[in-house]
Amino acid sequence: MKITTIEVGKVPDPLRDQFDPYSVMFREMFASTGRTFDYEAVRVLDGESLPDPAGLEGIAITGSSAGVYEDHAWLDPLRDFIRQAYAARTPMLGICFGHQAMADALGGNVRKSEKGWGLGRHQYRVIDRPNFMEAAPESLSVVCSHQDQVIAPPDEAEVILASDFTPNAGLFYRSGQALSFQPHPEFDDSYGTALVELRRGKATDGVIAEALGSFSSASDSALLRDYIARFMQDAGSRR
Repeated sequence: MKITTIEVGKVPDPLRDQFDPYSVMFREMFASTGRTFDYEAVRVLDGESLPDPAGLEGIAITGSSAGVYEDHAWLDPLRDFIRQAYAARTPMLGICFGHQAMADALGGNVRKSEKGWGLGRHQYRVIDRPNFMEAAPESLSVVCSHQDQVIAPPDEAEVILASDFTPNAGLFYRSGQALSFQPHPEFDDSYGTALVELRRGKATDGVIAEALGSFSSASDSALLRDYIARFMQDAGSRR
């Protein structure tokens, strides 16, 4: 199965020499599960055109500093791409901005949250357990970095992961072929910590301190990575 990563964001300039691009983080996320995939990347911000999603085997949409409510020339084509992928039942994953873009394109409501920055490792309750995550524990602790949130999911989506800060943190779509998460299982702790430090002066000192302290807790990113890889394989076999 080939996973086509739709890269719609870039590592912030101050961190770009230290960390891989998001498409590489996604490739390493899938590879870390021990499952075999092939990979390609479409770098939207570099002007690369979106392919026909009906001809793809699997899609993964990255995070971005953009908001779905902003004015970017590539956003409407991305929305059309998501709708076409959903109609074609192409297995599709969205993370952070990808999570928000899928919800927005498919009828949900996304905006900047009045709760402010979500940073560090947050703990999310497992609300439902589709087959690919049937053995999930009661909660998962995963790195996040966002202000925007899915405020109202699309009618087609069921909430499977939630927290008080992010009530719609994980969505599984009724087609069985689309899945998205607000937190970042592809981020390692060094990048998550670097992002927190980068938000000094934007987030409050209290939020920064709490976020940095959260990295002393255990990470469940490996579990979430495995669930995602299993979803991709299962969805691919049903197509």
